[in-house]
This record gives sequence, structure tokens and C-alpha cells, in this order.
Amino acid sequence: MRSGLCRRAVLAATLLAASTAFAQGASGYPSKPIRVVVPFAPGSATDQIARAFTQKMQESLGQPLVVDNKPGVNGMLGAAEVARATPDGYTILIGTNSTNAALKSLMKKLPYDQDTAFAPVAYMGQVPLIVAVNNDVPARTLRELVDIAKAKPGQVTFASASTSQLVSTEMLASMAGVQLNNIPYKSGPAAMTDLIGGQVMMFTADFAVMLPQVNGGKVRGLAVTSAKRSPAVPNLPTVNEALGLKDYELIAYFAAFAPAGTPPEIVRKLNEAVNAAAQSKDVTEKFAPIGFVPEPGPPEALAQRTKAETAKWAKAIKDAKIEPQ
Repeated sequence: MRSGLCRRAVLAATLLAASTAFAQGASGYPSKPIRVVVPFAPGSATDQIARAFTQKMQESLGQPLVVDNKPGVNGMLGAAEVARATPDGYTILIGTNSTNAALKSLMKKLPYDQDTAFAPVAYMGQVPLIVAVNNDVPARTLRELVDIAKAKPGQVTFASASTSQLVSTEMLASMAGVQLNNIPYKSGPAAMTDLIGGQVMMFTADFAVMLPQVNGGKVRGLAVTSAKRSPAVPNLPTVNEALGLKDYELIAYFAAFAPAGTPPEIVRKLNEAVNAAAQSKDVTEKFAPIGFVPEPGPPEALAQRTKAETAKWAKAIKDAKIEPQ
């Protein structure tokens, strides 16, 4: 009997110590720099938005947030690294529709379970994309580009370096009834360089990458992928307007995630820091010209959105007839 009592006493003491350590760890968080994994290249929209948010989050958290770019496989490499990280709040992911919604349908096998590997922290915001072509392409409208593609099946090339870039173009091609030739790239900026240089004819990318080049006359914008025209480029029609469609819409979004198992109190602190950044004048004014719409909210809202977006992207990928790799 004494042996049983001793075991229970040791177990109780262990649980008390663990509880105390957790409480102290959460209340003292953060006590050192936080690593922020961006699963796309420097200069991408995800990178630009991550750096602006982390700069403001440092003010709330009182510790440096260090951006670590880990591009590759539509964000999968960086996401996998965070999925494996210790769930202590010192490694977080700036996820997107690629890493946390679409990859499940684009890949036959992921190195992590997309549905359970991450703890939702906070939704950051969303941006539409611009469909553009090299200036030497004779099409002045999206309708004219589709006509060229119909006349020359498979000869119109397009760049893609992320899920949103790939799916948006393949979905457009499927709905327009044309065949396009995908040229994959490791990063959006590299794809943009080749679009300007004429190595590819077409590229659909977020405003952060595309809009400066459209405004600078280096490429020709044809349409936006949102359901409504963007105030940032009101002269560009939507894909629906340009092609007489009704149901085309595809936007890129950004959100913060932590490894599954991160203590709720730490998730709450990170959520508050992200929301404060989303509501800051610095961030809203910086990204308003590229059509970025911040949407602060609780972790639960991001969890619900992630589930809905996963289903939405699964349908879009299936409708676009994209085979898992």
C-alpha cells in the first residue's frame, strides 16, 4: 500500500512541476528571439507581408522576430520544417493557401499531416492576383490571349512559382477551354524576370510582385483574379468580365501558424501580436496599394477558414484537372 501511495505522490509531484513549468514558460514568453519561417523566396508577397508584420509584432512581444526564408515545392519545405519544430512558440510559419490548404490536393504525399501538424494562430489578410503577359505578346486583352491559345494549343507558355499562380492559370485555362504550357519556377521574382525578358509569355501573380511591373510598363496587365475590380488597378477588368464567365475567383491569403501542441497561452499572445500588426496604420497603408485586405481575428476563426479553404482549393484543383505530383 505504501508503495502505491509513494507512486501516486511522485506522479502528483511530477504533474505539479510540469504545470508550474508550463505556467512560468507561458507567462514569461517570449524570453528570446522568435524564428519566423517564410516558405517562399525573398521579395515574394509572403516575404514582404511577413517582414512588415514581424516588425510590428516585435513591438508587442518585446523580442526580435527573425525571418528565415525556406522556399521550395510550393512552400512545402518551409512548412515541413515548422511542422517538425518544438512547439514552444519560438518557431512559427507564415502560411498561405499553398502550405495550409492546397498542397494536400497537389501532392500525393506530404511530409506532414496538413490537417493536424499546425496550431492556427491568426489570419493576416489576402490579395488578388493579376494576369499579365510579356509586352511582345500581341494580345491586348485576356480574350485576345485566349484566342491565341485556341489557335495554338500548348504553345502559350506561363510561369508559376506557387500554388495560387499555378492553380489560377490552370483554372482559367480549363474554364476558357484552352491548353497552356506551364513553366515552373522556384520563386515569383525569378518568374517575373523571365516574363519581362520574354522567356515566358504569361504570368499570374499577386499584386506585390506584379503591380509595380504593370505600372512601370514592363509587362501588360490583362485582368485581376478577384470577383470585383481592385481599387489599386480599377482599369483592369476581372477575369469574369474579360471572358464572360461567372464563377472564376482566386485570391492568395496569408496566416500565421505554430507547430501543433504549442501551449494555448502562447498562441493567444502571438494572436494578439498579429492582430495588432494587422490593425496598425503602418501595415494597412503600406499594403493598401497592392490590394491587401487585413482581417484580424481569433485562432478559432483561422481554424474554420483553413478547413473551408482546404475544401475550396481541392475543388479548384480538381476542376482545373491538375494531377497530384
